[in-house]
Amino acid sequence: MIVLLGTSFVYFGLYNIGADAPHIRPVYALIDSLRERSISVRASGISAPADLASPQRIATGAGLYGEMCSGCHLGPGVERSELSHGLYPQAPELAKAHPMSPAEQFWIIKHGVKLSAMPAWGKTHSDPLIWDMVAFVRKLPSLSPGEYRELVAGAPADHDAMMKQMGSATSGK
Repeated sequence: MIVLLGTSFVYFGLYNIGADAPHIRPVYALIDSLRERSISVRASGISAPADLASPQRIATGAGLYGEMCSGCHLGPGVERSELSHGLYPQAPELAKAHPMSPAEQFWIIKHGVKLSAMPAWGKTHSDPLIWDMVAFVRKLPSLSPGEYRELVAGAPADHDAMMKQMGSATSGK
């Protein structure tokens, strides 16, 4: 009986999956719990590098963040974009503190999150570059809008050249 009800629910399209219609509370709670537990379990064996807070990592991460992340996750003093307004669920504003470990942040950046518009950057970026992004994301909440703009502007200008210099996306995996 439960299978028949579930099949009917899906077949007749009873649940609105439009990005402009929020999930009902039970669905949101289930998805939120699933996401949090899945990330926590999968990140549990990951160790952050000792130099995570180094200025070099933060500077490299700033360039990557400015190119790839700021359109959705914004930054200090960055206004919401048309893209960020249209996302559901909304991408977290990473300039605000989030209670995630470096390992969890690494896992999310590397593997992405299904049905959230968060891409799996591990398909195109090496682990060292992903750790650079983590380093910058961890620094973001302490940055003023001016410091943010300065770090992003001072980062390596050519993303492709930086990736080649740092190694291929398949190294360090």
